[in-house]
Amino acid sequence: MGSFNTSFGEGFILVGFSDWPQLELILFVFISIFYSLTLFGNTTIIALSQLDPRLHTPMYFFLCHLSFLDLCYTTSTVPQLLINLSGIDRTISYGGCVAQLFIVLALGSIESMLLVVMAFDRYAAVCRPLHYTTIMHPLLCLSLAIAAWVGGLVNSLIQTSLMMAMPLCGLHYLNHFFCEMPVFLKLACEDTGGTEAKMFVARAIILVFPAALILGSYAHIVRAVLRIKSMAGRRKAFGTCGSHLLVVSLFYGSTIYTYLQPTGSYSEGKGKFVALFYTIITPMFNPLIYTLRNKDVKGALKKILERGRNSG
Repeated sequence: MGSFNTSFGEGFILVGFSDWPQLELILFVFISIFYSLTLFGNTTIIALSQLDPRLHTPMYFFLCHLSFLDLCYTTSTVPQLLINLSGIDRTISYGGCVAQLFIVLALGSIESMLLVVMAFDRYAAVCRPLHYTTIMHPLLCLSLAIAAWVGGLVNSLIQTSLMMAMPLCGLHYLNHFFCEMPVFLKLACEDTGGTEAKMFVARAIILVFPAALILGSYAHIVRAVLRIKSMAGRRKAFGTCGSHLLVVSLFYGSTIYTYLQPTGSYSEGKGKFVALFYTIITPMFNPLIYTLRNKDVKGALKKILERGRNSG
């Protein structure tokens, strides 16, 4: 079996869910609905945050970035998946695959870092309320957002470069619905131990360290909430923290499962279903969890709808 990654004319066939043909129609319907909800929910958050002055706060500044990330993240994988599920075309060029790999890794890494920044924002709001505006001034918010974007892009560049340096062998089949790193590593001709070790360090920095920081910040938040005397206030705070941690757990749990296990023990079958969580489920839930339950967002939405009704 000769190596083939030197030829950009040769592409791959994405197996997707074709080994479960009975599920393809069901998945096509559900994923189409989830994708539509993701586009609607995240676009609504961005539009509301820009149109309503009351939402010009650090929290909504970061939420705009998260919503934009989720829109890009789902759009980089879901249209390809829907085409794959319809059976029209399961092929992807080598260049397209590498580009998708880079984009998915970059957006996932940026989201991982952005969730830390958002946890820090909530920590400052709950645990340092009197100093919140001083701590989260616009320049710091902008700097943190830029750091998340730059860090994610650099991480993706490193991992994609390491992947491209390895010769690939065998059939041009990727047992996934998009170009995913663990599946690529399965096609490597040579021993990937050294490359995997470098990638593992990069992934640990971008996944485990942020997840630990988020858990630490929420531990401080819970401690602060327990000092609240009002039972209603406690319930509200715990409800918010619990829903945030649910999204964080879904994102980090599924990505850590995918990226922090040895290639030899990685199950491509399970991996496809796990990937649905961080490519479709989490981006759909983010707007619901973070904002659509929020009184300010509901007020902004009502105000804009009334303005549209009156102008009409």
